[in-house]
Amino acid sequence: MLDHADIVRGFVQAAELACIPIPASDIEVQFFSAPHKPPAFLPKGKFAVYVFMFNDRCLKAGKVGSKSAARLCSRHYGAHRAPSTLAKSIIKAQLGGDQTILDTNNVSEWMCSNTSRINFLLSSSYGPNVLSLLEAFVQCRLKPEFEGFLSQPVLTKTRQN
Repeated sequence: MLDHADIVRGFVQAAELACIPIPASDIEVQFFSAPHKPPAFLPKGKFAVYVFMFNDRCLKAGKVGSKSAARLCSRHYGAHRAPSTLAKSIIKAQLGGDQTILDTNNVSEWMCSNTSRINFLLSSSYGPNVLSLLEAFVQCRLKPEFEGFLSQPVLTKTRQN
């Protein structure tokens, strides 16, 4: 099971190495187990790094600035609007298994029923660089399956010289 507190502790250490003191108490963790409802809003004055988990698999980890609440609340659940969404990736990968054919009509319901959500909230006063550091840290730690571009595959091992 994912240890949210361990991720926060690790990020606090990484931020400290970057000379950015962030108390762990400044990072709020919201955990919504499956089945879940999409978040209704991004709290005022907050940034977020959001995570979609399917069992023990991280599907997506992304960041949301203070003016991008739709990305946190709704964009990834739909296959119609944005050019790249988690819903579209899930349809393409057919994560529903042999019994469920996922398409634009049922993917949102499947996501709410089968994925958990974790949101790491941080004051926007820390600025966009700290938000990017938190996103990169979470992505390195959880290795999301649907991240980046096909031309830039996510590597699971570090290069050895």
